[in-house]
Amino acid sequence: MNRLMLNKTILILSTLAAVIGVGFLFWILITLSYKGIMAIHWTTFTHDLVEGGIRNLLVGQFTMAILASVIAVPVGMMAGIYLREYGHGSKLAAVIRNLSDVMMSAPSIVIGVFVFAILVDPFGGYNGFAGIAALAIMMIPIIISTTDNMLGLVPQELREAGIALGGSKHKIILQVVIKAAKVGIMTGILLSFARIIGETAPLLFTSANNQFFTLNLTEQFPSLTVSIYNLATYPDAPSRDLAWAASFILTVIVLIINLFGRFVVRNKK
Repeated sequence: MNRLMLNKTILILSTLAAVIGVGFLFWILITLSYKGIMAIHWTTFTHDLVEGGIRNLLVGQFTMAILASVIAVPVGMMAGIYLREYGHGSKLAAVIRNLSDVMMSAPSIVIGVFVFAILVDPFGGYNGFAGIAALAIMMIPIIISTTDNMLGLVPQELREAGIALGGSKHKIILQVVIKAAKVGIMTGILLSFARIIGETAPLLFTSANNQFFTLNLTEQFPSLTVSIYNLATYPDAPSRDLAWAASFILTVIVLIINLFGRFVVRNKK
């Protein structure tokens, strides 16, 4: 009897906690959607920040995220391949895997301060390259872990069959193993991209922000997330409305990327 009562009590408390959590989530989303949609105008996408729009911010945010992906994806994938296919069981692989796990849980602001110390302070100012480096550092451990885990799910028989056919190790990895795990690896890449596209803290210390349209990575670079942070603190209503609009657009972008990643996995299954 006591066990049944305890079980029902825990079930009720767990359900109540889930309802409260989901309730707060819907409250945030409804508020964000209402205020964001009401603040969006056509000029929001056609004008730069200095003119009351976010065109340069979207271009700047995606430019840094895409260039960070160009750096992080090959580095992360090659490291993950080494851990699973070449360094399996070695001490070096264990060290790299543990460091990768630590980096995944490292606060983003710490990464921003680190990059500030090596790419901002020595060069005398904020710049886009520093922002790209900070975002790439955040992506790499996620891609390493995803690649390592997805390759581990590929049956060993596929590797043995490739060896039996006379294939070299690197050809088996490229043409058999990676192809079998490509959906899971792609999902990890998309999720890591979705994470960095919404990061603010590391960019505050690295690329800062620019109100004007620019593609010059040697100077302060436009950032959607940093602008949201700045606009939300301004006293005037138009700036706060633009912050709501930018927040809603950023939320939609992140949601689309996450849904696309889930769709790829489900469609493959």
